[in-house]
Amino acid sequence: MKIASLTSKDSYFEAFTVGEVMRHARGKTVEPLENVLITNLVMNTASGHFDEHAMKDSPFGRRVTFGGVTASLVIGMASQDTAENALAEIGMTGLRLKSPVFHGDTLYSYTEVLAKEDAGREDAGIVTFKHWGVNQDDVVVCECVRRVLVKRASHWGAA
Repeated sequence: MKIASLTSKDSYFEAFTVGEVMRHARGKTVEPLENVLITNLVMNTASGHFDEHAMKDSPFGRRVTFGGVTASLVIGMASQDTAENALAEIGMTGLRLKSPVFHGDTLYSYTEVLAKEDAGREDAGIVTFKHWGVNQDDVVVCECVRRVLVKRASHWGAA
């Protein structure tokens, strides 16, 4: 079995079209475990993420999810369709946390293909994506722009 047969033909460089918008298939409900565990692992000690007692009198009325968790979930859900055939992550810019996310919110991810460009190599090209996530009420919670070096199907046995 060729390795190329294990990935989607829709996620190679040639398959992306500038202007294409994708709604990714999966949603993810944010669990307290994700917020607390990941926030601890990156040594973020902000009480807004941990102290329910202190947050009950805040404008939010409860703990908010660490923005790094929100961004990771949104980009992660987009990755099957956008980076399954990635050779490298080139960069991410413009990360904006637009609305708070709380334990129990369900997030969904969208992507727009902003640009495609030559990478100076025959086996791959660069795709620029705009990712954004919404909650269960279709409120945008975060957005970013991400550049990825993506395999060309013609050079990886998938064409």
